[in-house]
Amino acid sequence: MANTQWILDAAHSEIEFKVRHMMVTNVKGSFENFTVAIEGEDFTTAPIQVKIETDSINTKNSDRDNHLKSADFFDAAQFPQILFTATKVEALSGNDYKLTGSLTIKDQTQAISLDLNYGGTYTDPWGNRKAGFVVEGKFNRKDFGLNWNAALEAGGVLVGEEVKISGNLEFSRQ
Repeated sequence: MANTQWILDAAHSEIEFKVRHMMVTNVKGSFENFTVAIEGEDFTTAPIQVKIETDSINTKNSDRDNHLKSADFFDAAQFPQILFTATKVEALSGNDYKLTGSLTIKDQTQAISLDLNYGGTYTDPWGNRKAGFVVEGKFNRKDFGLNWNAALEAGGVLVGEEVKISGNLEFSRQ
């Protein structure tokens, strides 16, 4: 018997990030093209893999997006994908879990832990089985070779090192 496949519902899913800008505000962005594969009925033991297309970055500013796609940051031409592969899903309490895995950006891989909230599984009005998750976490961008920055005249730097990430993900059972 084949394993259950959970197919990402891209119309109801998003991956976003937030980084400090000029030490006083945040810049938000998203990735428009990504896939998430979950194979198995029980997501706590299923293989989970996320692939994000780096050239799909969108901060609602084309100059900034082009800079982020350049060799100063993601180098999208040479490194077209960000990859996350789960290694463990640990139950905490209720619908809260810790999702641990390997994050690879620009061929640099680091272990990362994310907060995972399981929103539940339900049947939609058309008879399709759906599951939903919210994922949140953070990492230091310099751990992945995303080192570009500029000093500010008043002190500090233009771009913060901590990147906060979040995902709202909905799946259909196949």
